[in-house]
Amino acid sequence: MKNPFDTPERVAFRDTIRSFVANEITPYADDWDEAGQIPWEIHEKLGALGVWGFGIDEAYGGLGFDDCFMRAAYAEEMARCATGGVAAAVGGRSISLDPIQRLASEEIKARALPKILSGRQGSSLGITEPGGGSDVANVTTTARRDGNHWVLNGSKTFITGGMTSEYFVVAARTGGPGLTGVSLFFVEANTPGFSRTALPRKMGWWCSDQAKLHFDDARVSAECLMGEEDCGFLAVMENFNLERVALIAGMLGMMKTCFDSALDWARERETFGKKLIRHQVIRHKFADISARIDAVECYLNQICWMVNEGPMPVAEICKAKVFTSKALEFCASEAMQIFGGAGYLRGNPVERIYREVKVMAIGGGSEEIMRDLAVRQMEL
Repeated sequence: MKNPFDTPERVAFRDTIRSFVANEITPYADDWDEAGQIPWEIHEKLGALGVWGFGIDEAYGGLGFDDCFMRAAYAEEMARCATGGVAAAVGGRSISLDPIQRLASEEIKARALPKILSGRQGSSLGITEPGGGSDVANVTTTARRDGNHWVLNGSKTFITGGMTSEYFVVAARTGGPGLTGVSLFFVEANTPGFSRTALPRKMGWWCSDQAKLHFDDARVSAECLMGEEDCGFLAVMENFNLERVALIAGMLGMMKTCFDSALDWARERETFGKKLIRHQVIRHKFADISARIDAVECYLNQICWMVNEGPMPVAEICKAKVFTSKALEFCASEAMQIFGGAGYLRGNPVERIYREVKVMAIGGGSEEIMRDLAVRQMEL
């Protein structure tokens, strides 16, 4: 559909990312997925395109401006490679960037941000814990002040980029129970007492690394406290909303890939003496998939406009994430039906997307949490 909010700059940015994905990622994505990793040069090539620079000052290598439409275009076009692990592998740094810029010391910002934004090094946000999942208010990792240091104990899990990142923004409890007792800390990979282990084999996202982080009397200097003590969680809440917008856009890209891949197959495959696309029952599937793509695209454009105009449309983002994950589930299932047995074979883009539907429905806030947060924002 034609986007009424498009500008020449937004169109040019999307075209750049689309060309990069088509030439530098898609031809190799399946092999990378099977190998379980992507070449680090992809981080650096994307960094050169400025894809992580939104909302980051130019002094640190950022773009010096923000635009939710461009953020969404990047996420959508990256998803068109049909291998979600690629976007996850390079994108794990995204959610840690804003807290570093707003809350870290000038020394940390000047040293770390240029390396992260350029793709030379990675960063991750460490919030989720083994016993907590989406219940991020009940962080149990602790940070205790010891002279000019903080001592961290506990663990995090499902940390995207956790095995390859050099820098971590870690939530730890410094005060009482609930959101107001949590602080943020800047932790480097070489910190004494810090270690990490890779998560076992996953259903999808094979070429991205997810890790469990371990803090065993991990000592960081007092300057590594980011922002005010006991106010860390509130400082990253808005970041979660932008992550969810990116997930919505990524799911839209996956839906479009399901449509395009299934259509190519239906135009080629013959059954009962005619092309598959000539069967009415198959044509109706494309109508249903297309309608959901249109609905999500309109929803996303409206949300991007609202984010740019402010304030953050939290309820709309939460509702849209649930709506989109359900739409993606439908589109992936219908595309698999169109492919039939061929869709069940590894190497098929729809097969990969089908396996990755659930991580999109759970990651960044599960459907259940999103519904509850939306209703609370609506003050029903």
